Amino acid sequence: MSSMNDSSDIYAQNYGGSATAPGNFRPFASPYLNYDPGYIPATQPEFIFLEGANKQRGRFELAFGQIGASCMVGAGLGGASGFYNGLKATTMAGQTGKLRRTQMINHIMKKGSATANTFGSVAVIYSGFGVILQLVRGTDDDLNTVIAATATGLLYKSSAGLRKCGMGGAIGFGVSALFALWNSRDKLSGLQQFNPAQR
Repeated sequence: MSSMNDSSDIYAQNYGGSATAPGNFRPFASPYLNYDPGYIPATQPEFIFLEGANKQRGRFELAFGQIGASCMVGAGLGGASGFYNGLKATTMAGQTGKLRRTQMINHIMKKGSATANTFGSVAVIYSGFGVILQLVRGTDDDLNTVIAATATGLLYKSSAGLRKCGMGGAIGFGVSALFALWNSRDKLSGLQQFNPAQR
């Protein structure tokens, strides 16, 4: 009966075929590995893309996650606000027991659904503008983000009058500009370190 360290180990041929002294450990090669594992690179690509395909998800692919996340965040914030308002209203009214529980649920569901609807609507409009801009301009950059957010604010508040429409556009522009600056912080830090005198 032969052991792993026996010189007659046929799998040792995969590692040069040289027999070592008895008692010394030799790495064991599986019979299913008919190639040298050293040829396999240490890091593999996480995803496989078709030739010529974009290695980043576009606006259309990101839209579904953004809309769903916006609805969930809106429902959470609205539910928390409804819980606070319901607790305050039922306490002031002196309600207890089942009546108070029913009123609390009504406040939470009403406020949560309304806020989720608002956040979801804004996300749908923003995603729609983002997809259109990416198709028209052929690229996805921070400029698309700023334009889409500004147009979203203008359109969402367009039925509330010219003043509120402008305020909505200004809020969208401000939030998107801050996000674009934060997203380009590496480029901005590189510009700060640039010294023309050292050229």
